[in-house]
Amino acid sequence: MRVVAWVAAAAVVALFAVVATALRGPTGAGTAVFQPGDQAAMIGLGILIGAGILMIGRPLVVADAQRIRIRNVIGGYDLPWQVVRAVKFQRGAAWASLELVNDDVVAVMAIQRVDGEHALTAVRALRALLAESVSPTSPS
Repeated sequence: MRVVAWVAAAAVVALFAVVATALRGPTGAGTAVFQPGDQAAMIGLGILIGAGILMIGRPLVVADAQRIRIRNVIGGYDLPWQVVRAVKFQRGAAWASLELVNDDVVAVMAIQRVDGEHALTAVRALRALLAESVSPTSPS
């Protein structure tokens, strides 16, 4: 998804830059005249739209035995497993979520239903890490 977002963002910025440079033309009755400021604004608009597209590729989840780090489109969380009650992936939900011990719910946008089997594998791995942190193996 990140690669697609980067390619799409670059294409949008390039398209807006090309359109901005092509907007110069002769003045005349009934024709619009774009000044250099208008062209810069078009390029700036392309950069803003490109940045918005890049936000789509931002979600990420990294988990280990001690904690889970979640980065969503806006915001992120760094949580120890002790505050997580359950890893949920409810039927019909667009993405997975964490249910916390204080009854809050945290979206995990990096694990999306459209990813199919990859999403299920990721949820199973997170559930295994949660189970391991709740009942660590006793030393032999």
